[in-house]
Amino acid sequence: MNYRAIWAIYHFEMSRTFRTMWQSIVSPVVSTSLYFVVFGAAIGSRIQSVEGVSYGAFIVPGLIMLTVLQQSVSNAAFGIYFPKFTGTIYEILSAPASFVEVLIGYVGAAATKALLIGMIILATANLFVDFSIAHPFWMLGFLALTCISFALLGFIIGIWAGNFEQLQLVPLLVITPLVFLGGSFYSVSMLPEAWQDVALLNPVLYLVSGFRWAFFEVSDINPMISFGMVALFMAACLGVIAWIFKSGYKLKS
Repeated sequence: MNYRAIWAIYHFEMSRTFRTMWQSIVSPVVSTSLYFVVFGAAIGSRIQSVEGVSYGAFIVPGLIMLTVLQQSVSNAAFGIYFPKFTGTIYEILSAPASFVEVLIGYVGAAATKALLIGMIILATANLFVDFSIAHPFWMLGFLALTCISFALLGFIIGIWAGNFEQLQLVPLLVITPLVFLGGSFYSVSMLPEAWQDVALLNPVLYLVSGFRWAFFEVSDINPMISFGMVALFMAACLGVIAWIFKSGYKLKS
């Protein structure tokens, strides 16, 4: 394993984040804080509780998941797309580093950034609402797995994208709507019965539900099923990436 190559890619990506700290870290944290003010304070004052949890606290896992998913995908997609855009991707592909090492460098950096932002938002949430975490180790594990899984998805999008518009297409038109409809702000049990069945088709529902269980021991889905869905999604992404590297799809053309 070429650890120097992994560290070089990882260090470069993390340095880029800290050079643009206001855009990369401060902006998503401030945006999420506004959600706490609007939904937690304004709307939460009119809703007593959801499944025994105050509404302000109930939306904390959903809002963290919303930001983490967006950041994981965007960071990984931009990280691998930019070398393609500038033409330096050929230097990376010809370097003495395997595809696995390149993948670990880019996905590791994107997952780290998303995890860092998620933890900052978690700490910030305590300024607006009171809550406790029932299973902190499960919460950290679930958060880390989600960051890695969606960073893998972002890596795929970055390789597939042919321009900056396509780079933003999936996060804006797919990821964000799925998170909003995935129970981030409500329990699925509050929906009409027919829509509850439709909601089960949304993969993000399993992520939000499992993550919320780690906080409050309440969930719409069995947490083991949620964990299994994350593992299945990660395996599917790794399978697609393995095919991309083997075929050279949009890398060798």
